[in-house]
Parts: sequence; C-alpha cells; structure tokens
Amino acid sequence: MDADLVVIGAGALGLSTALHAALLGRSVVLVDSRRAGSQASGRAAGLFKSVQADELRTELARRSIARAVSFGDWAGAPLEVARSGSLLIARTPEHKAYLRTEARQSRGWGADVRQLDALPAVSYYHGDGGELALWCPDDVYIEEPTALVAAYADACVLHGVELLENEPVTGIAVSAGRVAAVQTAARTITSTLAVDAAGAWTRQVAELAGSQVAVAPVRHQLLITDQAGDVDPGDPIVRVVDAAVYLRPARGGLMVGGFEAAPLAVDPRTRPPGFSTDDVPLDLAVLQKLGAALAAEVPLAASPPVAELRGGLFTMSPDGRFVAGPLPDVPGLWVASGCNGSGFSCSLAIGEALAAWICDAPGRLDIGALGPGRFGQVTDRELIEHGSWQYAHYYDPAPSGQG
Repeated sequence: MDADLVVIGAGALGLSTALHAALLGRSVVLVDSRRAGSQASGRAAGLFKSVQADELRTELARRSIARAVSFGDWAGAPLEVARSGSLLIARTPEHKAYLRTEARQSRGWGADVRQLDALPAVSYYHGDGGELALWCPDDVYIEEPTALVAAYADACVLHGVELLENEPVTGIAVSAGRVAAVQTAARTITSTLAVDAAGAWTRQVAELAGSQVAVAPVRHQLLITDQAGDVDPGDPIVRVVDAAVYLRPARGGLMVGGFEAAPLAVDPRTRPPGFSTDDVPLDLAVLQKLGAALAAEVPLAASPPVAELRGGLFTMSPDGRFVAGPLPDVPGLWVASGCNGSGFSCSLAIGEALAAWICDAPGRLDIGALGPGRFGQVTDRELIEHGSWQYAHYYDPAPSGQG
C-alpha cells in the first residue's frame, strides 16, 4: 500500500488526526492492533471542559467543544452531544482561591466562566451553601464514549481513510534518516509520514523507529451506579476540585470518577505481548475512598451501587501538557499523545491542529509549544514520578513546577 500519511493508533487522537488529514486532501491509512477506540478512548468519561490551565489548552478545549456540537455539519456523521454545562465547586479556602484565579484567567482567554452567588439546584449534589461555584455553560459531554469513536470512524470512511483494524504495527522503516514505510503483520505501507497515536503504547511505537517519547501510562478509573430515580438526566456535570472528583448523570444513574493521590503506573512494555487495557487491574476501593469525601453532598457517591466499573490508561507527560508534533530525531515521524486526562475531549482540536501542521495548511493553530522535543532525555523513573504527580494534582492548586 501507498499513502501520504499513516496514523498508528485508532483512539480518539488518531481518528481525529486521520480524519482531518483526509479533509485536507491527503490519502490516509489508519492502523490499529485492535478495534478502533477499544482501549482508553472507549472507556473515557466523555467530559469536555473549557477551563484549562493555560491559554493554548483553553483554546484547544473550546475549539473541541465547538467541533463536537457541530460534528455532523463538518464531518458528515451524526454525533449526539449533551449540552449540559458544568459546575466547578470548591469547599476549602485554598481551593476557592484557586478557582477564583482559574476563573479570572479563563475569562481572559475567552472562556465563558461565571461565579455564582449561590449553588443552583442539582438533583444529585446537595451543598451546605458554603461552597464557591463556577458555572461553565459551554461545557458538554458525550453520554457513551463509543459514540464519538463510531462517529469518527464513519467520518473517516466517508472521507476516504483506509481503516485497518486488528493489524499490529511491527516496524517503522527508516531510510536516509527519515520515515520510509510502516510495516504491519499483514503488509508494508509506503509513506514518508507517520503519526504515533498509540496511546499507552506510544513509547513502543516510537522505539520501532529508534526514538523516544516522554509519556508514562497511569491508570484512571470511574464507575457508573445503578439507576437512581433521584438523578435528573438533564443535570450538569459537577467537578469538586478539593475532592478531585467529577460526577455526571449516566444511564439513569450517576457517573463517579476521580484522581487518586498515588495512581498505578502501568508500562505495557513490561507486560506480555497480548496485554491490553482489559488486563489493567481495577480497584473499586479507590473510587469508594474518593466518593467518601463527598458523603454529605453526594450520598450516592459515598456508597455507590455499582453497575459498571471501568478503567483505562492515561498517557501523562512530565509537564501535564499534550505531546503533539514531530520527533526531532526521526524526520517524518509525528506524535499525538500525552493526553493527561483530556485526550478524548481535546482530540477534535488536537487532531485538526496536528493534521494542519503536517500538511502545512494556512491559518493553522500553532501548537509548536506541545512538540515532543521539549523534554530531551528523561528516565523511566522520572517519567513515572512526574507523570504520577501531574495526575494526582489534576484538580489541585499546588504549584505546577514540580512536574
């Protein structure tokens, strides 16, 4: 096979990059060792959050929200999006100060963030009136993450992307110092451009070309409760930053997810060859402990009747930002990784910007600050330490310099 571009990994970031490159007129082959979206993307919470830690990530988040709600118009495939808005809640003085700073910064970067005088009525969250609450009316969610995967896949096929599922990549041929072909278990795909969007397997794919990417996979978990008649499906997303917990209506019950202080690092390179996200060990006690911090406000989270427990692997970078751009030591090899908990929700804008960069499209959003070359050499131990720190402090006002 020949292609202008080969994208390795059919999660949200890979699907988006492939789709946007095809929309720019390139021939694209998208290859995955398993089914599209079967790993982290298919297990996501589906939340889109407009408030981010810096101006570039805010722009990417807002762009992704806009692309999600208009997906059918520009991509040609239907996608249902819950336009619920979200509440950011803080209960401690430290976190209230943090949210006020976030609100001020985010408004300066164009996000619609409003400080409320009182917490509005939410069926599943019962505050005591002492909270600080920010209202983010533009925030949305996708009820089932597989819906976005399916919409991406349908749009990719519609626009000419060749999708090869259940076809592991076995090699990346380099000739005269640059990418020449991608080899799979079934074929050789001749191309001078490839994108490593392999999620938790990003480092293994880069190593096929003799390169490195500074990301560390760590486990993230969430649960969905049994149906509960007192959860209004029209209620907004709620994020309680001092508890590091997010909640939303789901399947007639409640979704509860959060960020533990000591996340489990899982390196697929040290696991058997057939290792997949299905093999990541889950621990309900982690979510029960996080939910217990909300016992007064969300009794359902404190002792949840569990209908589904699921988990995936986040690719965490040392500074908590995406890793997207060209690998400096292997011309022609690009990366779309470092989701840091926002890969699913920001995939629409990351894929668009990365494809435009690869194709040298005019008027593109400059994401050069996210390039993988910014880290230099980082040891495995440092990647795990810094990545785990970034994960544990996802909602925390601690200084980011430790990452």
